[in-house]
Amino acid sequence: MDSGDTAFMLVASALVMLMTPGLALFYGGLVRSKNVLGTMLQSFICLGVVSILWVLGGYSLAFGPDVGLFIGNLDWFALNAVGTAPGPYSDSIPHLVFCAFQLMFAILTPALITGAFAERLKFSAFMAFTILWSLLVYAPVCHWVWGGGWLAKLGALDFAGGTVIHINSGVAALAAALVVGKRKGYQREPFPPHNLPMTVLGAGLLWFGWFGFNAGSALSAGEIAALAFLNTQVATGAGAVSWILAEWVRLGKPTTLGAATGVLAGLVAITPAAGFVGPVSAVVIGLVAGVVCYGAVIAKERLGYDDSLDVVGVHGVGGLWGALATGLFASTAANPDGVNGLFFGNAHQFFIQAVGAAAALVYSFVLSWVLFKLIDAVIGLRVPLEDEVQGLDLTQHSETGYTWT
Repeated sequence: MDSGDTAFMLVASALVMLMTPGLALFYGGLVRSKNVLGTMLQSFICLGVVSILWVLGGYSLAFGPDVGLFIGNLDWFALNAVGTAPGPYSDSIPHLVFCAFQLMFAILTPALITGAFAERLKFSAFMAFTILWSLLVYAPVCHWVWGGGWLAKLGALDFAGGTVIHINSGVAALAAALVVGKRKGYQREPFPPHNLPMTVLGAGLLWFGWFGFNAGSALSAGEIAALAFLNTQVATGAGAVSWILAEWVRLGKPTTLGAATGVLAGLVAITPAAGFVGPVSAVVIGLVAGVVCYGAVIAKERLGYDDSLDVVGVHGVGGLWGALATGLFASTAANPDGVNGLFFGNAHQFFIQAVGAAAALVYSFVLSWVLFKLIDAVIGLRVPLEDEVQGLDLTQHSETGYTWT
């Protein structure tokens, strides 16, 4: 046991926890004022719901002793045998600290999906989906990659969650947008963000918390944490720059919203690669992410699906690029204990990354689609049309975000 590593991981866990309120602010600023509280609550309540699920069985399903390389068993139900001694995933920190760190990831991931159905989903339907999705989709995919499952055995690299978190949530968001349907007036009337300063504040908190997200995934305060920390910063900056350059060329002006969204694209893309690539490669990954994710957001308008807050374009596409880029840029020169990617002589790693990404895409999309359809059949997904027009803050929660006196 190492007290320095333990302290580092406690701080990293707190930083990742801060990302969920940061996401609530990011999303809250992007919706219309009549939906700000309902949108923020969907992220914020994940801190409560998923925490309970994680203790009761989520952690055991994701990281418990393996069953068929697909899922963990329930030996650690209610955190049985998960204590202050080191666990199987790190010999320098208490098992409970690793559990807490991973809990913060499990909280954030379903919160990301909420941007796809913002402004039109019943809160009861959201709660049902979050519970089922966390247990039936997140936990298995997490086990495949980080819990000793089949993708781990195959050699797939995912340093901090490109596949487990961003591809997983991004493709679930696509299923949500397709099943839930479009907002009233979509593509016929504008839906401008009601508070961009709030969104920028949320982006700043996400960027700050992401240092815990990526550097903390080293599980110790050492060389790899330092590499992941720097890579996070430079890739994120590159994503912001390339996004606003792309929209500057296309629209004639750079925007604050573009910079904030580019930040998120860079963060997402570097996440799977953070501890495996060098800083120059991280800059390239971020630059490409800004342009590719911007293109994906533009394509959404042409394809016609209503992903309200661009979860698919930023998290799904950004996570896919990051997972594949890991297979391109991974280098033992950056991480001597890692493996090389395609650009450093190992084409097979790129193939493995593609297999892992494809598996998560298919599994998460199919299961998410089924869950949304099931919930719709049992309790219904959407609020009534008149409630959507009036806004979810009043109709779902009997409150308003802004009171003028």
